[in-house]
Amino acid sequence: MADQAEQLRNIIKSDAGAKALNSRPMARVITVTSGKGGVGKSNTSINLAIQFRSRGKRVIILDADFGLANIEIMFGTMPKHNLSDLIYQHKNIKDIITWGPGDVGFISGGSGIEGLSNLSKGDLTYIIQNLAQLDAMADVIIIDTGAGISDAVLEFLVASGEILLVTTPEPTSITDSYSLLKALNRHPRFSTNNTQIKVITNRVENEREGEILFSKLNVVVGRYLGLPLTFLGSVPQDKLLSQSVMQQLPVSLAHPGAKSAEAYSLLAEKLIDPDSDRTLKKRGMAAFFSHIVANKRNL
Repeated sequence: MADQAEQLRNIIKSDAGAKALNSRPMARVITVTSGKGGVGKSNTSINLAIQFRSRGKRVIILDADFGLANIEIMFGTMPKHNLSDLIYQHKNIKDIITWGPGDVGFISGGSGIEGLSNLSKGDLTYIIQNLAQLDAMADVIIIDTGAGISDAVLEFLVASGEILLVTTPEPTSITDSYSLLKALNRHPRFSTNNTQIKVITNRVENEREGEILFSKLNVVVGRYLGLPLTFLGSVPQDKLLSQSVMQQLPVSLAHPGAKSAEAYSLLAEKLIDPDSDRTLKKRGMAAFFSHIVANKRNL
């Protein structure tokens, strides 16, 4: 496997790879995850994307919940192509982007990233060059991972420099969030110094409940894992949010005055705060993907 890893390094260092990775300032890649399903992770991804877009940011969501189609269902849009078509059919990156409500782009993950370790040098070069185009097309790329602790989820988290962890007051959500962080912390290629983990407490009665929920998780994580967490904010329980899901529209568009939409607006404001942005090391999408491939090749 060492020769495969060296092959990937050579692609990235080559003229084509260097041009792809250094053609412009890197896009900000934000990975949204959760310890279990049904806690509002995809809603968070979509509504943050809408809020970023309303502030003039160009946004693309990668639905990395392979095998499911949460983003496209919530957007009410059926994509013609997905990430697998880029990887295995050599479709152009522009061919696999579907534009949803609010002029937010999204890419369906398709069947996932299985088999990446078997790709040829030409295939990898093609993929990296195409993904580098996303850095020119978007200011922010949101990765909506699958829920729970799987190898695919961990690979995306390890490759990310900025993680948003969504949790709820349900005891199972809290314990599963801890389990996910424990698995991430044990990953041999996870770097605490190069990763920011921000927590969003969802479906709380008020901000105070959200703060208490974060404090409980933070104490346990700090004591047993030594991981630094940041409390980003809360999203309240909101009937209008549930209604918007049924309407297949983000609540930020369907009901912009709703409590949940206003909460997503505040979260977006915190994320695009200039001081916060300066502390981030932007990797860009091509480098993000290269990191995943390297993991698949046992680098």
